[in-house]
This record gives sequence, structure tokens and C-alpha cells, in this order.
Amino acid sequence: MNENRLADYLEHIHQAATDARSFVDGMSKEAFLDDKRTQRAVIMSLIIIGEAATKVMDGYSAFIQAHPEVPWRSMRNRMAHGYFDINLDIVWETVQAWLPMLLERLPTVRRDAADDTPDCE
Repeated sequence: MNENRLADYLEHIHQAATDARSFVDGMSKEAFLDDKRTQRAVIMSLIIIGEAATKVMDGYSAFIQAHPEVPWRSMRNRMAHGYFDINLDIVWETVQAWLPMLLERLPTVRRDAADDTPDCE
């Protein structure tokens, strides 16, 4: 019954990563640092990624073991240090360097989730 949730979680990760990238498209780091609205939108996207990654890690251990190319723990930990301790330099680096790598790896992982029925607890 939970196999459909895996695809949902992966879709949430993909959509939030795509959104975060689009929010800063064409923006310089300086502009980002001056734009609280964009900062909040990006941070919320990263939180969504972290929450969805946590759900995958907690419920689909065989699936995450089958996909070590995806940095599951990093997704969960990127924003897990709390709202009041957010480092905007790390947020910027995450959106510029880390999310493109994640988005490159997700299509294969999402296809595998659609093809397989993963172990779930």
C-alpha cells in the first residue's frame, strides 16, 4: 500500500528542487542575499526536500540502499539545523551546486520507483 507514497515523495523532492532552482534563475548571489522573499521560498523548498527524504529513508530502506548515488542523508540534513540558524551562503551553494546534481540523478531513481515495489515498513 505504501509503494505509491514513494513515488509521491520523489515527486515532492523533484518539484521542490526544480522550484528552488527557478526562484534564483538569473539572480546573482548578492541579489539573493538582498531578497528575503526569495530566500524564504528557497528555504521552504529545501525543507520540503528534507522532509520527503526523511520519509523515504524511514520507510524504504531497501530502496535507498539500491540508490547510493542519491545523497539521502544530505537531503535530510541540509536544513535540519533549525530556522534560526540558517546560513544563506550554504543555502546559495546548495541551490547552485548541489540541487543541479540532485536533479540530474532523480529521473533514474524515479523510474526505478515506478518500476519496483520497494520494501516498506
